[in-house]
Amino acid sequence: MDFAVLCSLVGNATLQTLAMVFISTIFSLILGLPLGVLLCVTDPATGIMAKPVLNQVLTRIVNVLRSFPFIILMILLFPLSRIIVGTSIGTTATIVPLSIAAAPFVARIIETSLKEVEPGVVQAARAMGSTNFQIICKVLLPEALPSLVSGVTLTIINLIGYSAMAGAIGGGGLGDLAIRYGYQRFRPEVMVAAVIVILLLVEIIQFVGSKISATLMAKR
Repeated sequence: MDFAVLCSLVGNATLQTLAMVFISTIFSLILGLPLGVLLCVTDPATGIMAKPVLNQVLTRIVNVLRSFPFIILMILLFPLSRIIVGTSIGTTATIVPLSIAAAPFVARIIETSLKEVEPGVVQAARAMGSTNFQIICKVLLPEALPSLVSGVTLTIINLIGYSAMAGAIGGGGLGDLAIRYGYQRFRPEVMVAAVIVILLLVEIIQFVGSKISATLMAKR
């Protein structure tokens, strides 16, 4: 295959993957952030507003969603994708299952990060008359920010992997390029190029995320 054509194919697929991952990250945070906060604050052992029943319900929901293999979840969500974006294949349609698949993962990361905040800090805020909402917004989230950044970095990396798997069923992006052009058309150079770009994306995102997290930790 001509080098210019290969670069064009890989470039377009990379842009599709970045778009899928970026938008899916935003929506998964929108869905997962409140869920993770609720899981933390309603915990009957350590939560600031313990609600055992609600916590158990949310825990079961998160566990069920996390147990689904992504490809199966994507197939199950074809009708929802068709309703929301008008199609069940392609880059845009893949954003729906990517967001829903990542949301419970984000929720667990946020829950874990918030639980790492020192109880003494929360108790001090409570002693000063802070409300539950103020404790969440001004104590828990800011104190857990370095850990949250690391968690979001991990989420983005997982979404890159999910987006590559989505290529197996017409999801677009680098995974689709590797399977349709590389594997099915017997063009190993295309598959190798797609894999190299995916590895580079993961390395860059991990490096940037680690740097941001370390900077935030140093400023505490």
